Amino acid sequence: MLIIDKPYISNFLIETIKKNKFSVLENEFSSIYRKEIGPYLLNNEEFISKFRASKNPKLYTSSENSIGWISNNLEYANLPEKINLFKNKTKFRELTALMYPDFYFQETKIANIDKINFDELPLPFIIKPSTGFFSMGVYKVNNKTEWEQTKKNILVEIKKTESLYPTEVLDTNNFIIEECIEGEEFAFDAYFDELGKPVLLNAFKHYFASSNDVSDRVYYTSKEIIEAYYLIFTDFMIKIAELAKVKNFPVHVEVRINKEGQLIPIEINPLRFGGWCTTADLTFHAFGFNPYEYFFKSQKPDWKTILAQTNDSLYSIIVLDNSTGQDAKTIKSFDYDRLSLGFSTILEIRKVNYKEYPVFGFLFVETRFNAFSELEKISRSKLTEYINV
Repeated sequence: MLIIDKPYISNFLIETIKKNKFSVLENEFSSIYRKEIGPYLLNNEEFISKFRASKNPKLYTSSENSIGWISNNLEYANLPEKINLFKNKTKFRELTALMYPDFYFQETKIANIDKINFDELPLPFIIKPSTGFFSMGVYKVNNKTEWEQTKKNILVEIKKTESLYPTEVLDTNNFIIEECIEGEEFAFDAYFDELGKPVLLNAFKHYFASSNDVSDRVYYTSKEIIEAYYLIFTDFMIKIAELAKVKNFPVHVEVRINKEGQLIPIEINPLRFGGWCTTADLTFHAFGFNPYEYFFKSQKPDWKTILAQTNDSLYSIIVLDNSTGQDAKTIKSFDYDRLSLGFSTILEIRKVNYKEYPVFGFLFVETRFNAFSELEKISRSKLTEYINV
């Protein structure tokens, strides 16, 4: 069973729903796709009844905008409690405190941010919304000068973003300050099966343009990444399963691995894979299987066979966030054609209404390793060369 909602649903997920006749909650957003998935739409009462009637119900959400509906209608199943355990970054740090007893974090209300004693904070540190999405409101602070500027930047960004998502997705009233996790960053999709055991569905390396870069611009996966990190990520998820005790539960996980080889989690996002239908869809391009189907059908990737049939290319998600410094109102157009010329193989271009959301779109690209400069270039770009103002 699925709940789809703003901001986006891909054609790939729509086709998956049609092919498998998956039930979908009828709401304002899903009704837009009545022509495609009309036979599978269930009203509130029908959806709740079917969920209750199932011995092992499986729920997937394409958007965290659905969390409010789940909290109001599926509380009996303890889903809101499990969601909040992961979605609220402070609660997540408390959950994993025994695994990482020396990890520093504290929560603060934005109204009290000026009362924080800077001298007591570990440098560098990260500050971000306790309940957040994308990299909105995320800042790295190295010194007191940056701290003073960051506090100003946060207030400006709050005004720009607070109306984009419901508070269950982005709550700018509470922020978490935590020590900066050094090391290489990765993201992966997984699910906990009916026994609570984790199943890894993919793994992406988060490429940064610099040490101060906190954007979501480039993520890439490859045969080599799966081979190198499958056991590490699976072992971590086994430990999370013991703590959280969740079943039939999809997640999108972000972690870092430091120089000592220790995995430290950044966050775990509940009931979904990568936002905006990204990581799961690109997994199909890269490895040839459908993560949505694997979750609902309790299937596990046969990675040995899959990787034996996979080439050595990198498969990347390029997030075209509006980093131009220009207000969307002043931008007349974005040149997707010119952008495409910078990549050897475009798998998919997803255009987004940048007047409504602070992102121009998403690219799925295939890159030979000897053409890695394509990814380096786009990671450094402010995208100003592609806009007309």
